[in-house]
Amino acid sequence: MNNYSLAKALVATLLCCQLAVTAQADVAPLSVNGNKIFADGQPASFAGNSLFWSNNGWGGEKYYNADVVRWLKNDWGSTLIRAAMGVEDPGGYLQDPAGNKAKVKRVVDAAIANDMYVIIDWHSHHAENYRNQAVDFFREMAQTYGQYNHVIYEIYNEPLGVSWDHTIKPYAEAVIAAIRAVDPDNLIIVGTPNWSQDVDAAANNPIRGHANIAYTLHFYSGSHGQFLRNKAQTALDRGVPLFVTEWGSVNADGNGGVNYGETNAWVDFMKSRHISHANWSINDKSEGASALAPGASGNGNWSSNQLTASGAFAKDIIRNWPPITSGNNCNTTAAAAIPGTIQAEAYCAMSGIQTENTADTGGGQNIGWIDLNDWMSYRVNVPSAGSYRVSYRVASKTESGHLQLEAAGGSPTFGTLQFAPTGDWQTWTTVSHAVNLPAGAQTISIKALSAGWNLNWFRIESNGSSSSSSSSSSSSGSLTHIATMQAESYSYMSGVQTENTSDTGGGLNVGWIDAGDWLSYVNSPVNIPSTGTYEIEYRVASQNGGGSLNFEKAGGSVYGTISIPATGGWQNWITVKHRVTLPAGAQGFGLKANAGGFNINWFRISKVN
Repeated sequence: MNNYSLAKALVATLLCCQLAVTAQADVAPLSVNGNKIFADGQPASFAGNSLFWSNNGWGGEKYYNADVVRWLKNDWGSTLIRAAMGVEDPGGYLQDPAGNKAKVKRVVDAAIANDMYVIIDWHSHHAENYRNQAVDFFREMAQTYGQYNHVIYEIYNEPLGVSWDHTIKPYAEAVIAAIRAVDPDNLIIVGTPNWSQDVDAAANNPIRGHANIAYTLHFYSGSHGQFLRNKAQTALDRGVPLFVTEWGSVNADGNGGVNYGETNAWVDFMKSRHISHANWSINDKSEGASALAPGASGNGNWSSNQLTASGAFAKDIIRNWPPITSGNNCNTTAAAAIPGTIQAEAYCAMSGIQTENTADTGGGQNIGWIDLNDWMSYRVNVPSAGSYRVSYRVASKTESGHLQLEAAGGSPTFGTLQFAPTGDWQTWTTVSHAVNLPAGAQTISIKALSAGWNLNWFRIESNGSSSSSSSSSSSSGSLTHIATMQAESYSYMSGVQTENTSDTGGGLNVGWIDAGDWLSYVNSPVNIPSTGTYEIEYRVASQNGGGSLNFEKAGGSVYGTISIPATGGWQNWITVKHRVTLPAGAQGFGLKANAGGFNINWFRISKVN
C-alpha cells in the first residue's frame, strides 16, 4: 500500500473505530485473455487462503477479521483471501443475512487495505434454488465494492449433480447480469457441476456476452489425481480460464493425511498454466483439511506448532508461489513492425529468465537461465494474416532446446520448434519454422518447453502463403495434388471421436481433440514421388480456443507444426496450410494435437513445383 492509502486507512480507523475501506490500493485489474487471467497486461496467478464457512456457530467465523487477513498477507505471503459465506445451511445467510454479510465485509475491507485480492463466495451447493437472493446479494456487493480491482465474485461454490446447460448456466447468467449492470469488469467465477470438477462441461458451452468470466475448479489431492487434471486440461484446451477457489492436500471429505506427491503434481500443473488458487481452509476444526490446530488464535500470530501438516504444507506453497516478473507493460509498449528482427532482451514481460552479454555477432545481450515454462512476451504488428517464417538465434551447451511460439496467455499456439545442442552457451546457430499469424498489433510469447538454452534474437518474415486459403496454387510455385485423406479414415487413433459434419461434402469429421491425442494413417500409405517441399492443407473448425498440431511420419519424426485459429463455431470450417519437406517413397502419416480444442474434416498433400 502507498503512504497515502495507509494514512487514509489509519484516519478512518481512528474516526470510525473499525477498519474501513478508504482508498483504492495497489493491485492490478484482472482480465480474461484466452484461457488465462491477466494482471497488468500479462498472465498472472495468485496464491492464498480460503476461510471456512461463515455460518454462525460452525467455528470458522472467528477468523473473519482484519488481524487474520493481515497475518496471512505478512506471514504467509498470501495475495488472495476467500470469504466463504454459507447460504442455505443453518446459521448461514438465509437465516442471518446481516450477520453473515458483516463478516464478509470485514474480510473484504481488510483485503483492500492490505493490497490483496478477495473472493466474495456464495458458498452454496444448491444456489439455483436461491437465485433471487443471490442476485440481490451480488448487486449490493457490486454497488459497494465494484470500484475496487481487488474484488472477485464467486457466484456458486459447488454445484452438485445438476446440469450445466439447464441449471447452472441459466442461474449464472442471471447473477452475472445483475453484477454487470453495476460493475462492468471485475472478475466473476462460476461453479461447475459435481462439486466444481466438471469444468469440461462448462467449457463445451461457456457463458457468452460478458467479459472476464472464469470457471471454478476444486480438487483434494487425496481423492483427485490425473483424471481431474485431464478434465482441467480439456477445459483449457477449449479456451476457458480456470480458478481453483478451493483445494486441499487431503481427501475430499476433509480427512486423511497429506498426499504430498499428488499435491506437488497439482502445484506444478497450476504454476505452468498460471492458475490462481485458495487453500481450504483457515480453521481449527479437528480435520485434516484445517490449516490450524484446535485452539489456534482467532487473530493470527500462529506459531509453527499451531499449524497442521496440511497448513504447514499450504503455507510453504503459498510463500513460494512465483510473483509476476515484468519488463515494461505490454499494454503500453510500441509494437515492432513485421517483417523485422526483435532482440530477445526487448521483451515487454517475462517470467524466470535473465540477460547477459553475448559473444554473438553484433554484441549486446542475450537471454539465458531458461527453465521449463519460462516465457518472454513481445508486442508485434503483423501486416496481414498469413504464413510467416520465424527464425531464432539460439545456443545450448549440452541440452536440446524446445520452444513454443504462442499468443500471450498461451492460446492459440502458433507453432513449436526443437533444435540440437550447439556445444556451448555462446556457440550460436539459427533455426526456423513456418507458422500462421493473425493480422494486427498483438502480444506474442516465446515459451520454453525445455530448459538449458539461450536466445539472442528472433526474426519474423513472410513465408509467402495465406493462412486460410483453399486455392491450389501460390505465388511461390504451382501445386500438384498427391492425396486427400478424410480425417475419420484413420488406421489408429487415441482420444478422439467422430461426428456428422456440416462441411461441404458431408460425411464425418473428427472432434473432441485434446492435447496429446493423435491419428495415424498407415493402412493407406501415400506415395511421395520425390524428396522436396510439399504443402499440407487441413480443413478445421474451432469454436473459440484454436489449437496446434504436428504433421508427422507415423510413429516417427515431426515434419512440421501448424496453429489452428478459432473459427467461431465447431462447424465453421476453414482451410489452413503450411509447407514441409518430405522424403520420397510410400509412407504413412500421423497427426498429433499439441493443443486441443478443434475439429478436423480432412487433410490434403500437394507437391510444390
